Amino acid sequence: MSASIPSSEKPKFDHPLNVIVATDCGSTTTKAILIEKVGDEYRQTFRGEAPTTVEAPFEDVTRGVLNAIAEIEELSGRKILNGEKILTPSRDAKTGVDIYISTSSAGGGLQMMVTGVVQNMTGESAQRAALGAGAIVIDVLASNDGRLPHEKIERIRTLRPDMILMSGGTDGGAVTHVVEMAEYVAAADPRPRFGSTYKLPLVYAGNKEARKQVANTLEQKTALVIAENIRPVLERENLAPARHKIHDLFLEHVMAQAPGYKNLIEMAGAPIMPTPAAVGLIMETIAKREHLNLIGVDIGGATTDVFSVFDSVFNRTVSANLGMSYSISNVLAEAGLANIMRWVPFDIDEQTLRNRIKNKMVRPTTIPQTLDELQIEQAIAREALRLALIHHKSLATGLKGIQQERTISDAFEQQASGKSLVDMLKLDLIVGSGGILSHAPRRIQSMLMMVDAYEPLGFTLLSVDSIFMMPHLGVLSTINEKAATDVFVRDCMVYLGTCVAPIGQLKDGERLADYEVTFPDGSIVKDQLKMGELRLFPLGLNQQAKVTMQPAKTVNLGQGAGVPVSREVQGGVVGLLLDGRGRPLQLPADQSARVAALTKWFKAVDLYPRS
Repeated sequence: MSASIPSSEKPKFDHPLNVIVATDCGSTTTKAILIEKVGDEYRQTFRGEAPTTVEAPFEDVTRGVLNAIAEIEELSGRKILNGEKILTPSRDAKTGVDIYISTSSAGGGLQMMVTGVVQNMTGESAQRAALGAGAIVIDVLASNDGRLPHEKIERIRTLRPDMILMSGGTDGGAVTHVVEMAEYVAAADPRPRFGSTYKLPLVYAGNKEARKQVANTLEQKTALVIAENIRPVLERENLAPARHKIHDLFLEHVMAQAPGYKNLIEMAGAPIMPTPAAVGLIMETIAKREHLNLIGVDIGGATTDVFSVFDSVFNRTVSANLGMSYSISNVLAEAGLANIMRWVPFDIDEQTLRNRIKNKMVRPTTIPQTLDELQIEQAIAREALRLALIHHKSLATGLKGIQQERTISDAFEQQASGKSLVDMLKLDLIVGSGGILSHAPRRIQSMLMMVDAYEPLGFTLLSVDSIFMMPHLGVLSTINEKAATDVFVRDCMVYLGTCVAPIGQLKDGERLADYEVTFPDGSIVKDQLKMGELRLFPLGLNQQAKVTMQPAKTVNLGQGAGVPVSREVQGGVVGLLLDGRGRPLQLPADQSARVAALTKWFKAVDLYPRS
């Protein structure tokens, strides 16, 4: 399930790429970065931001892009713009850039509807194909989804997606249900979200035996494109061809209709990518380069995207209703007020909290002005992150519907087909991205938000995208992998440190584990980690320490209950965090006891120091 682009499709350039300007047009903010070759390596040198201008009164995305680049011009002293044109290639040391590239999720990103025959088989495969291409999936229709034909037709007609992906059936199988779904789409005669004068793009990636009938039914009503079957046989998915078709159609049809994008496409020296697809590319690059199992998250204003690579299998999901500005009220609705309030370390009445959340939705570009506002926003972020991971686990699964050979030993294991691929005990690295994590006033806040939301097990390294440049580097990796890798290693990733979390629950104050930490200078700290404690030790970037733990007999550190574990751990800008709050994490039910527990934990790691 790769997100990568074949090298044969990468753009080729006849001039060296020494100065690169890249933008990411988000739903709220357009972010620009300047990358320059310094000696033999590429570095990110300047950055600029401006409000995104895809909506009224501007309705032209290039306004925000030019404003963000103008800020880089001002900061760097380099002349990049000539009126509304970007000077390419660079003329001299202070004029122009060699290429301009961009990603975009403005205007709600790429919104797709997918169809399949069996909902949890070809329907889910189609969903994974669309998600991996950077789409938001607004509905999954299937022959067995329980909706009557007229309900399906009405749903297709009213949703107005940017694109439809049709799948269904293995090659050589029955065609009846696939053709039936094509007839529903034809009857609905769907109109695209942008641009009423063009046909809705539709990718057919189902049973090849049905291609002729599908074409006869749909080619007059839609901009039909045929791709290889995403489920050619029951035991295998083939998602890449459909993803590449989606990407091409996104540029040709969807982007061309959105306000101002035609000009943006002409300005860019390489194809514009959906922001999530670009972030997915760079996540995959990290996992492959370091041979890691990782979870990455990009929490935005409107959506939260989760990426994972486990045993080299890439998955992406998007929680379209979970975000920190436009969708913040949805987080409240889905999590429930009690789950948000449990992370707020002071007494607050329900109505005040609701009002603050609604104010953020009404004024999505505002940032917290007081410590209380910051604590509330970070409490909401914990729930958005937690819910998005639950959603991701439900879709990042093995193939459903296939028979598995079983041995006697399997009888003792839960190896049902469709089991989630996300295994927190195998997890090596968590990568956080998006404003609330990248721009937290202090890095410990980012670290604890992710630890609280994801509850990592055993030994897990955590990091954040320093200034939210993963999308820029994802699209850059398609044209210059060295530049993307150089900047990623030196300027993008900020390692926070390692979290060590014993699995189990004991009474408050009971011994979870004895630990011994040997630091790089040879000093050794020995003590007990008790239930309900957080301990933070300084352990800097590029430093390693040896942690040896002897857990209590019912407590597990990944090797089994009561089994001692010894591991080398990596440091970071925060350090080494020993999390003795138990797994699964349980907060006291009583309000005053919960506030006291949060206050104790936050003080232990100096989370919100009050002057």
